[in-house]
Amino acid sequence: MFLTLNHQKLDMYAASRLFVCECYKLTKHLPGEEKYGMITQIRRAALSVHLNIAEGASRKSPTERKRYFEIARGSVIEIDAALDIAHDLQYLNKEELSRLGDPLTRCFKILTGLIG
Repeated sequence: MFLTLNHQKLDMYAASRLFVCECYKLTKHLPGEEKYGMITQIRRAALSVHLNIAEGASRKSPTERKRYFEIARGSVIEIDAALDIAHDLQYLNKEELSRLGDPLTRCFKILTGLIG
C-alpha cells in the first residue's frame, strides 16, 4: 500500500488479491455458527496465499522464493478442500461456489508454474 515494490507488478499478486476478496465475499454466505470455524479458516488461508506471494517475491534465493510459493499453493488447496465440505454441508450452492472457481484455479496454476 505504501511501498512500491516489484511483487506488486506480478500477475500472481493481482490474481491473489482478487482471490482473497472473493474468499471474503463468499464466506459472508456461510452460517454464523461457522464464524470461528470455516469462515476464519478460509479467510486466514486466503490471506496467507497473498502474503506468502508478497514475501516470497522479496526473497533473493530461488529456493527460498519457491518455498513461500509452495506454502501459498498449499493454502489454495486448503481452501479448495474447505469448499468441498461447505458444499457437502449445503452451506453454499454451486452458483455461489462458481464465483471462486476461476480465481482459485488461476492462483493454483500460476503458483504451480512459479514453483516449477
